[in-house]
Amino acid sequence: MAILSKEEAQAILKKVISFSKADACEVSLSGSDGGNIRYARNAVSTAGQISVMSLGVSSTFGKKTGTATINEFDDASLQKVVQRAEELAKLAPENPEYMAPLGPQTYAESTTFNQATAAMTPDTRAEMVGKSLSVSKAANLEAAGFLENSTRFNAIMNSKGLFAYNKGTDVSFSVTVRNQEGTGSGYVDQSFNDLNKMDTLALSKIAASKATKSAGAKAIEPGKYTVILEPLAASDIIGNMFRGFDARSADEGRSFMSKKGGGTRLGEQLFSENVNIYSDPLNPELPSSTWDGDGLPIKKTQWVQNGVVKNLAYSRYWADQKGVQPLSMGRSLVIEGGNQSLEDLIKSTEKGILVTRFWYIRSVDPQTLLLTGLTRDGTFYIENGEIKFPLKNFRFNESPVIMLNNVEALGKPVRTGSGMIPPMKIRDFTFTSLSDAV
Repeated sequence: MAILSKEEAQAILKKVISFSKADACEVSLSGSDGGNIRYARNAVSTAGQISVMSLGVSSTFGKKTGTATINEFDDASLQKVVQRAEELAKLAPENPEYMAPLGPQTYAESTTFNQATAAMTPDTRAEMVGKSLSVSKAANLEAAGFLENSTRFNAIMNSKGLFAYNKGTDVSFSVTVRNQEGTGSGYVDQSFNDLNKMDTLALSKIAASKATKSAGAKAIEPGKYTVILEPLAASDIIGNMFRGFDARSADEGRSFMSKKGGGTRLGEQLFSENVNIYSDPLNPELPSSTWDGDGLPIKKTQWVQNGVVKNLAYSRYWADQKGVQPLSMGRSLVIEGGNQSLEDLIKSTEKGILVTRFWYIRSVDPQTLLLTGLTRDGTFYIENGEIKFPLKNFRFNESPVIMLNNVEALGKPVRTGSGMIPPMKIRDFTFTSLSDAV
């Protein structure tokens, strides 16, 4: 029962709304069905299948709102959860930022659902993991990984007549491969909506190659270096940046988008001219829902153009306060790049460092977005366009804002997590100390 059709979800939500006696009622219904396999030391350790569905009701009297959730769907249970939300609303304090529910909206049809992914079975997962394990076993390496797939739906409805529905699929895979001595490590992490794009064999070969090549790492002095960031590494550090595109935090002086003395940096050139960032829920490589949690339509939006900040995200409340239209950030963020491959960027580098990924990233200064963290799972020294030897890992102190001002070249974007990110060649990246991490 976890995956309901649009019509089935709509029927349940209409019934819930009909039970409401509140001034306003908003209902959300979601469910997912999927499975996973976890493995370590070249052997499967756990496997599971998960199917869940839940419903949430928010009832409002004036500006007082109460919320209750339930995972039972008979009429008596639905009436009970509505009654409970209304009881809580009467006890709640007024919300000074309350916004009345939206009326009916028009949404583009999303492309998040893929039938091949939805049809995955335990046998499918076992075969995919078997391919990964064959790589590590053949090379006398040890692998630990996780494969997961899910089909999910989300639907919302309110007493003003708004209704939205989305169904999507996802398959994700990550694996760490190490040598027997524990001195070399490689890692990959990938996800898609479409199962046919997921190649666990090829990905595991990349991780295994890095595990072998990263053994016997040499130490060099920390400092400022030209770096080649693989898309995963770039995503690790840049993902923190997008929270700063929230207009309210910028207006209130709480982000790197805040201007000294008041106001925001909307319209300013904050990044290199070759940095362009947009979001598009209909991007075929990175599809996402075409509506957000409030029911606002999500459309293609340019956030940065030639290094200039073109838009900030406005919640409905903050947009109302500022007299502008609300704008949702969306999930499908794309950093545009060129046609160069990772190998092309390496060949163009006289001296530099290749970084597979970062981890244990922590904020140092939210105002400048200064971050610290460690390299991991394959860090290599580049000289005269070739990888010469593996490097002992570093701690870095760097801001993605400064980093995107020091862009020398961008490669071809690839899907990495919830973004399309290119490999990046960055000058003057700051490494502050060495790390014993492998």
